[in-house]
Amino acid sequence: MFIVLHSTFVSALHLEPTLKVDREAAQVRITVNGKPALASPPEGLWSIATGWQEQWPAEWRHARFDRVEEVNGWTICHGTLALEQGEWQLRESYRPQHSRIEVVRRATWIGKETLEKCTLSVRWQAPVAKAQPLMPGILYYGNPSGARSKRVAIWSDEVREALFEEHRYPMPFACLETEAASDAERMAVTLHSIPCTAPYGNKSDQWWSLGAIAKDDCNELVLLSGPCAANGRHSVVKALQSGFMDYPDTYLNVPPGAIIEKRYYLQVANDFPQGAGFRPAVRSSIEIFEPFATEGLPTYEQIIKAKYSFATTRWHEDESSAGFGMYQSKESPYVMGWCGQAASPGYAFVPLSAKIDDPRTTMMTQRSLDHLTTSPINPNGFLLIYDRNKKQWHGQDPVSQGQAMQNFASAIQAAEGKSQYDSSKWRTFLQQACDVHTKRILADEWHPNSTSEAFFIAPLCKASQIFKNENYKKAALQAADHYAARHTSMEEPYWGGTLDASCEDKEGAWAAFQGFLAAYELTRDPKYLAGANHACDVVLTYTCVYDIELPPGRLRNQQFKSRGWTGVSAQNQHLDVYGVVMCPSIYKLGALTNRDDLKQLAKVMYRSCGQLIDPYGSQGEQIQQTNFAQRGDMSDLYKLRGGYAEQWTVFWITAHFLNAAAQFEEMGVTSLD
Repeated sequence: MFIVLHSTFVSALHLEPTLKVDREAAQVRITVNGKPALASPPEGLWSIATGWQEQWPAEWRHARFDRVEEVNGWTICHGTLALEQGEWQLRESYRPQHSRIEVVRRATWIGKETLEKCTLSVRWQAPVAKAQPLMPGILYYGNPSGARSKRVAIWSDEVREALFEEHRYPMPFACLETEAASDAERMAVTLHSIPCTAPYGNKSDQWWSLGAIAKDDCNELVLLSGPCAANGRHSVVKALQSGFMDYPDTYLNVPPGAIIEKRYYLQVANDFPQGAGFRPAVRSSIEIFEPFATEGLPTYEQIIKAKYSFATTRWHEDESSAGFGMYQSKESPYVMGWCGQAASPGYAFVPLSAKIDDPRTTMMTQRSLDHLTTSPINPNGFLLIYDRNKKQWHGQDPVSQGQAMQNFASAIQAAEGKSQYDSSKWRTFLQQACDVHTKRILADEWHPNSTSEAFFIAPLCKASQIFKNENYKKAALQAADHYAARHTSMEEPYWGGTLDASCEDKEGAWAAFQGFLAAYELTRDPKYLAGANHACDVVLTYTCVYDIELPPGRLRNQQFKSRGWTGVSAQNQHLDVYGVVMCPSIYKLGALTNRDDLKQLAKVMYRSCGQLIDPYGSQGEQIQQTNFAQRGDMSDLYKLRGGYAEQWTVFWITAHFLNAAAQFEEMGVTSLD
């Protein structure tokens, strides 16, 4: 069964929360449609820890407000917290902003000495016992698939705290979707944060942390001035692929007269299908940060020129083969799909021929795709890796096959009517591959392990038109229906789209997004457009909507801007340039749904990811925007953030730029200004 989400999402998005200040109970409450959604804790609007024990804040003190005023559209609560060493003067200001409430919290320390080992907090309680979190790039409804690997953050009845550094979030919000018996009873509450360092932090480069804590009678959305928690452990962060490292002593030492402010937003939605509660927060995050500026970013033309130049350095030809190597070495294999993308230029060079203006592109297109068609085909599809020295093929996985088939189908369509290309071998190869995978997908026993096989949907849609084959269409739509029924409730979030992790990831969401969008273009059935909207919103949760402030180092020296870059997965939490291959589809969805914000964001994604291209046209894959690394010296947690692993220059980093540019050209988008 395919769940239709689009109309409900739009109605939920425009709900405006109501702020109520209960002076008698000294509580601030937020309702939506008259239903209670969030409330300040009954013990007080402000909670400050004055000690540090067992690597966690301790000796909590609370304060209620004692005065309220209305000024220039703001509701302002005032209070004080008296301590032995002095007094905190406290203020919280609220004003409605579209579907959100903007909040500024201010704390002034009036004391004769530095207040050591203290922790400031923001706490908002949802009056429900059960809720599922979505924390962008990190935690997706508990990460049920990734939990098996024990390498990702989880949320369960036993693990009830999830707090992460703000710079770990591509979209800095924490959302809780309540468990409910019906759509009408379901609610989502979200805390959006404006990321920043915590002033007077005990550690250098200490940021606020954002997340949630489950309690027996409620669930709290929380900001803390540094402490992090995950998987039942306090003061840890996910610093490595394999797991977590200690991140201790993240308290504040606040001097007399210090003023600390924190800006954040609260948002509420209700009455929506299961698994859609995070979607209003995605649009709000884009609205809050407006990540549309392109000043200072490489131009579309500069990127194409640099990437084409570098692509030619990976070209190899001899008497028995021709193609694009995955690595720089002369012995590099040709690898279809995933990191190799050897079939991608064969498509990209056709729509880009006028922009590139190099007569060699026709030859490289023809020879590379012709050679790839020599891959043997078996009952599981075709082989992917050609060893030039042994003259042998090996390796097989659904992700890479689906991506390669999409490139072949796109190349066949792009070359239609162009006499300089002979696509006969490409057509035969694609048809044979489609026959194999159509048979598999239409078999009663087909039940793929993860979202990885969603990569077959788009090429099967294209092939059904190229070959006028109804069976291909049937298989494509059956796969689309399967993945929609399986993932849109988010009981099993999109996962398994990468080959080096088995967890929730953007590539899994991208596979579904691309597939649903192709199914809609083929059928014009609105249920597939609804699916594309849902999967796209999951993809966008991995997309940076702000420029993360970086510590001293190469990235900061180059004035690196993170907006438009994408996180990888719940396991691999660096940024990469993979978002470029998705941005034409995000643009297309924006055109189909009259959303200029998506079209603008798609342009920024492409151009921003062109940063760091060196004079040779090369760039690395891994941007360490947070306390996480996969390469280099990873022994010191405090030296990870701000790093850049440029040595891993696999070919997809070049191919996806050219592929995306070709898609833009075919849509008539010839400039990304």
